[in-house]
Amino acid sequence: MRVLQVIARLNVGGTARYVGRLATDLPERGVETLVATGSVQGAESEDPIAGLIQAKRVPHLGRRINPIADVRARRELQKIADEYKPDIIHTHTFKAGLLGRRIKTDAKRVHTFHGHLFDDPEFAGWKVPIVIQIERWLAPRTDALVTVGQRVGKELLEAKIGNQNQYISIPPGVEALHLPTRSNARELLSVTDENRPIVAWVARVTGVKAPHRVVELAKLLPSARFLMAGGGDLLEELKKTAPNNLTVLGWQDAAVMWAAADIALSTSENEGMPVALIEAQLAGLPVVATDVGAVGEVVIDGVTGFVTTTEVEDMRERLSELLEDSHLRQSMGAAAKSHAEALFAPEKMISQHVQLYERLVNEPKRR
Repeated sequence: MRVLQVIARLNVGGTARYVGRLATDLPERGVETLVATGSVQGAESEDPIAGLIQAKRVPHLGRRINPIADVRARRELQKIADEYKPDIIHTHTFKAGLLGRRIKTDAKRVHTFHGHLFDDPEFAGWKVPIVIQIERWLAPRTDALVTVGQRVGKELLEAKIGNQNQYISIPPGVEALHLPTRSNARELLSVTDENRPIVAWVARVTGVKAPHRVVELAKLLPSARFLMAGGGDLLEELKKTAPNNLTVLGWQDAAVMWAAADIALSTSENEGMPVALIEAQLAGLPVVATDVGAVGEVVIDGVTGFVTTTEVEDMRERLSELLEDSHLRQSMGAAAKSHAEALFAPEKMISQHVQLYERLVNEPKRR
């Protein structure tokens, strides 16, 4: 069986690692896999996984909408498909799904929603109905729709995208990071003399991740030390507005961040199923995160951390509970690790994909 995975770009983050795991682990299960991808744009950085997988570059493929480049990218994808002759074309994220599902081929089509764009600030206003209409149009041309969380699938169905029989939820498979010692991690981050609890935020520093909320929280909670890791278009602005108890670090090794931290924080406006929070829980950290996308499936509210509204005051209250109670941090951190180990085992993710692919290739072709 041959599967062509298509993704617009492998920028640092959970989606790249999800696709990277498919590319590295599926061949061990007898599924030949090739990744077709474009390049990162602007202030984004490419995930290291890109250098570890078999990938075919699509020169004109990128996240930004560009009619001329997109027509060329579709032709480039068509050529790759004609040469590779896949049994299944599996697309990831909106742009790749739009172009990849329009390729002329007898291959079965799978599309994965790593979240959706309905709450993304970059697609606010008039753009959202257009995205929904496009997804409604593409759904009948798709043999299976994968979501990385049950809630994402529910919201897509509420938007009348596809039908219930098309959907399957497959959580990401995530391995625990190799953590340095706490003292070594804090030395690397220059916080060896810090006696306050450390709250770590790891994400792209861009609008959809709402990093400005971290600045507000740091100002409201001087009893904590905040560390922010990531790169993006808002990085320099945040460095200028950060209070003394917030250090904006730029890109950092997530293993170092979680090893140094006492609490993991997510302030996003939109998410799929955030791998960073799964890794934080595997590292034994309690999490405070906004209730968007499938976050409520990653973090069990009141057990492995707190799931909050997007109101800063709500986040402040939940963070305060953890900051003031070291025993609560320890108990929630232990529960978080057990939960993440049980739900996000890599073998489980790969087995679900293999079963899906095998079912599809054995089904009659659509007319």
